[in-house]
Amino acid sequence: MIPVFFLGISSMWHDLLVALALLLVIEGIWPFLSPNSMRQILLMIAQHDNRSMRISGLVSMVSGVILLYLVN
Repeated sequence: MIPVFFLGISSMWHDLLVALALLLVIEGIWPFLSPNSMRQILLMIAQHDNRSMRISGLVSMVSGVILLYLVN
């Protein structure tokens, strides 16, 4: 059964919710399959300084924008 909130949803919102759902599924694969390795990686990431975290975030965002441009 579809919730009342989604009955009048536009195509843009539908696509956004589909993308969010896929993001949650993809991000859940690693901790489900190997929780110990994910815990170790997160501990290593926590030791990085702010500058390297910002650079990796920027690289991730730019890669996503480029991928969106190529797909569309």
